Amino acid sequence: MRFVIITGMSGGGKSTAMKMLEDMGFYCVDNLPVPLLEQFVNLMSMPGNEIGKVALGLDVRTDQSFLGISKTLDHLKELGHGFELLFLDSADPILVKRYKETRRMHPLSAGGTIEEGILKERKVLSEVKKKANYIIDTTNLLTRQLRTEMERIFVKEEEYNNLMIHIRSFGFKHGIPSDADLVFDVRFLPNPFYLDDLRMKTGNDKEVQDYVMSFQEAGQFLEKLTDMVEFLIPNYVKEGKYQLVIGIGCTGGKHRSVTLANALYDRLNNKGTYGLVLNHRDVSM
Repeated sequence: MRFVIITGMSGGGKSTAMKMLEDMGFYCVDNLPVPLLEQFVNLMSMPGNEIGKVALGLDVRTDQSFLGISKTLDHLKELGHGFELLFLDSADPILVKRYKETRRMHPLSAGGTIEEGILKERKVLSEVKKKANYIIDTTNLLTRQLRTEMERIFVKEEEYNNLMIHIRSFGFKHGIPSDADLVFDVRFLPNPFYLDDLRMKTGNDKEVQDYVMSFQEAGQFLEKLTDMVEFLIPNYVKEGKYQLVIGIGCTGGKHRSVTLANALYDRLNNKGTYGLVLNHRDVSM
């Protein structure tokens, strides 16, 4: 039996992930009290049980019992029960935004602020997060992108090292992405904006791509950038980094940056055990 335990920050996407696992053929049980966890596992492990895939959601709303979950998980291993632990996380400002959009109170805010509830929750979950087999940071993930990562782990059963790489094109005149870890400026390349045939097109169009990449400097930049990123990735993984945001910018964020972001994505796609997401922030502005 494949047994998956899902937990994480409230607002991080646990409920969505549970629905996705259900679509993947898992028998899902959500919000089971922690004291009942061992009994549930024993029940699912009984001879003759025809359920082959089980997903169990653990919710921090069970605050008092949740504090002892690390010991419970250790005890399950001692009893010989195998399980995988998936942790859904997100940046604090995004969690606050999600709560405000749904007009819900954080389960641990206890009449205080959402921020206080998030801080308390992180302390409660800190030990559990260290035990996680998979950590998915949903800060910048769309629902379909989260599904892609879930399928990689639980359907395709690919190796997964918890690093999510976001390649993001942008325009400097609209500001540098506030969450970017690495920022690269491609304004040294000739600007297609000044060509009448290309002005209204973007780096998603072949004509613009062919123009930008026709310059030797563009190819050299892509080679050096790819080499550097491929060097950095395993070192970031080793240091426990869960998310890497690579910003590639030009003046307006429509032509050169989009072209190079697409090219870098193509170079890195399907080459590693990391998640990869492509986003063009300003292409429609």
